[in-house]
Amino acid sequence: MAERIVKVGLVGFGTVGTGVAKLILEDGDRIAAKTGIRLELACVVDIDTKSARLVKLPAGILTDDLDRLLADETIEIGVEMVGGTDAARQVQLKMLEAGKNVVTANKALLAEHGNELYRAARKNDRCIAFEASCAGGIPIVSAIRAGLTANSITAMYGIVNGTCNYILSNMTAENEDFAAALAAAQQKGYAEADPTLDINGLDSAHKLAILASIAFGYEIALEDIFVEGIDSISKDDIRYGGEMGYCLKLLAIGQRHEHNRVSLRVHPSFIAKDSALARVDGPFNAVSIFGSAVGQVMFYGRGAGMMPTASAVVADIMDVALGNSVTTFRHLNLKLRAEVEPLIEKIDEIESRFYIKVMAKDQPGVVASYGKVLGDNQISISGALQHEGRGPDNTVPVVITTHTTQQKNMTAALNDLERLDVFSGKPVCIRIVDIPEDKD
Repeated sequence: MAERIVKVGLVGFGTVGTGVAKLILEDGDRIAAKTGIRLELACVVDIDTKSARLVKLPAGILTDDLDRLLADETIEIGVEMVGGTDAARQVQLKMLEAGKNVVTANKALLAEHGNELYRAARKNDRCIAFEASCAGGIPIVSAIRAGLTANSITAMYGIVNGTCNYILSNMTAENEDFAAALAAAQQKGYAEADPTLDINGLDSAHKLAILASIAFGYEIALEDIFVEGIDSISKDDIRYGGEMGYCLKLLAIGQRHEHNRVSLRVHPSFIAKDSALARVDGPFNAVSIFGSAVGQVMFYGRGAGMMPTASAVVADIMDVALGNSVTTFRHLNLKLRAEVEPLIEKIDEIESRFYIKVMAKDQPGVVASYGKVLGDNQISISGALQHEGRGPDNTVPVVITTHTTQQKNMTAALNDLERLDVFSGKPVCIRIVDIPEDKD
C-alpha cells in the first residue's frame, strides 16, 4: 500500500507538545505501517526557540513565526498546544481560516469558547478534534461520539482530575491533612506549583462541559455547572465517612432527567466503598457512563502527563488524516444554546443524600435539636455517629447522614443549624452520591 504523506504544524512546544513531536518523529514508521499515513512534522511554532527539549527536531522547522505555518498550504493539520484561552483562541481561529483542520487538548478553551470555535470550523469546512482535552490518554470522547452512538446517555460520573484524586487518596490512606497531601502531589509532579484550577474544581468542570455537550447533544456553557472544590475537606470527615462505609472522591456528574432536563455538577462526593469508582486511586482518572442500551461502561487510565496526553493528540491527528474526524465533526449536532438554557437544572433543584458534621456542645438536647431542624426542613435522618472526645469549646463531633432531599432543603437546614446555641461553628456538609451499579 502506497503511503500518503500528511503534513502537520504544531503550535506550542511545551510538555505535551514535546510528547506529540516525539511520537510523530520516533513512531512514524510504525504508524505508517498500520495506517498507510506518513505524518510529517513540517513546522513547530513556539515563542521559546532556544531551550533544550527531550526531543531533537529536524533542522529548520522550529520557529516563533505563526504566519509561517498559516501560509504553508501543504500543512493540512494544525495542532494547538498553547494552553490558556486568549492566545489559543486566536491561534485556532487563524488556523481554521487558513484552511487547517485543528487538533487540540485545550479543555479550558473548548469549555469557554467551544461553541464559537465549532461554528468557525463549520464556516471554513474544517473540523476540530479534541480527544486529549478531557481525560489524557483515555479515549472517552471517541467512545461517546462513536462507540455509544446507539445509546441515549442517561448519566456520567467521572473522576477527571488526577491531582485531586491523588490528594484525596493520600488523605484517605495515610490520614494526611489537605496541606500535606497537596505538598506530596506537588513533589511527585501531580500538582502544579499553583494548583488552584485543580483543587477548586474548575479543571473538572471544563472537562464535564465538553463531555456533557457531546453526551447529551447540548451546547453547554461553563456557567451551567455547579462547582465546589476540595480545599476545605478535612481528614476527619474522610475518616468519619469511611466509618460509615463511604469513600470521598471529587466527581464530575452529568445526569439526564425527565423532559430532557440535565443537571451538571462538580463537587466532593461520598460514594460507597465497594463501588467501581471508589477503587480508582492516585493520579488515575475514570469515567462511568450509563447508556440506554449498553448499561454501564467504565473507562479508566492515566488522565494527564506528557505521553498519555500526547497519545490522544496523535490519535486525533491520525483520525483527521484518515478523514474520520471530518465526518464525525460534520455530524456533531448540538441543540442550540437558546433552547438548552431552560433545560439546565439549578443546584437547588437537585436531589441528593447528605453527610453533615456538627460540633455539638456537651449539654442535653443536642439530638432533639438537630432532629427538629432537619424534620422542619423535610429531611429524614438515615444514620448518625458520635465519637467521644473533645474539640474546640468543649464540643464533640456529631455526624449525620440523610435520606434523599433537595439541595434547597439542606441549605435551609444548614442555616438553621448554624444559628443554634447547642452547636459551635459552621456545619460541614458533603453530598452522598449513590451511583447505580449495573450488576446481574
